[in-house]
Amino acid sequence: MVLSPFLNADTPIERFGKSREDVRLLTYSKNEINHDVFRNLCSYFQVGDVLVLNNSRTIPAVINTVDGMEVRLSRQVTDHIWDALLPEGFSGELIFETGVSARVLGDGSEKPLKRLQFSSTNKSLLNNLYLQGDVVRYEHSADRWPLSDYQTVYASQPGSVEMPSAGRAFTWWLLTELKEAGVELVFITLHAGLSYYGRNRWPTPSLHPEPYVIDSKQAQVINHAKASGRQVIAVGTTVVRALESASDKGEVTACEDETNLFIKEARQLTVVDGMLTGFHEEEASHMHMLEAFIGKEAVHSIYKEAIDKGYLWHEFGDMNLIMKESLG
Repeated sequence: MVLSPFLNADTPIERFGKSREDVRLLTYSKNEINHDVFRNLCSYFQVGDVLVLNNSRTIPAVINTVDGMEVRLSRQVTDHIWDALLPEGFSGELIFETGVSARVLGDGSEKPLKRLQFSSTNKSLLNNLYLQGDVVRYEHSADRWPLSDYQTVYASQPGSVEMPSAGRAFTWWLLTELKEAGVELVFITLHAGLSYYGRNRWPTPSLHPEPYVIDSKQAQVINHAKASGRQVIAVGTTVVRALESASDKGEVTACEDETNLFIKEARQLTVVDGMLTGFHEEEASHMHMLEAFIGKEAVHSIYKEAIDKGYLWHEFGDMNLIMKESLG
């Protein structure tokens, strides 16, 4: 896939006087691709369908030391310990502007991550992050948009170092419309870690655990929909990973755990009937999950169409609804 740099969405759509739900929507079902606008999402679901969203809230996970060195947090390991991305070759103690310090314990869950032990507990560290930290930014978005632009409107549980971006296009108006139409909304939590280490280095999913929580009520709603023949649609790959990690032959069990599940073509998805996602690079593990869901040929046709039609990519970009069954 050849992606023009002009297709990288580097600006939130709200900056153009529009609403989040005004991004475009490409839909795929039964080998058919159609084009729409995200605000019409409700028309693709039926009464009793379940939409599962990730309510993890983005934290300002980039912090600088007093001497200007950048540290990118990746995931929390314990109350005092995080895996983080540091400049290569650094070892020793880190001192941050708010007085918090950390020392390098060794390698993180995989290279190039390092494991840091902070001088403060996680609650205190979060307070310091909100005083000093910044959001994770990549090359496709050079402007310094505020943290609020990297939140979904329903985010409530702080912990993701990158926004679970598939939910960004939702507004309260659209969520209300879905609920009034009889679509069940279920909010689970998975805290997303870094998705990119820089210099064409990507996380190895099996070495990249992420914590998630699904409670008994949420599991019950999902299982009831499956038993009733209704559709379960995951908003984002983080939701798919959590649901498939917590399932046994398609039945979701309430749990609080970590997942390092790598969903690729050989694995059959057992819970979700549809996925709502953005558009991502072909190197991302996201692509393997889509291939497991609908096959390589279908994924290739979707992305070719998206590029040909000028769909925008990344967290501020357009959306893609992929269904196994019929739409609407």
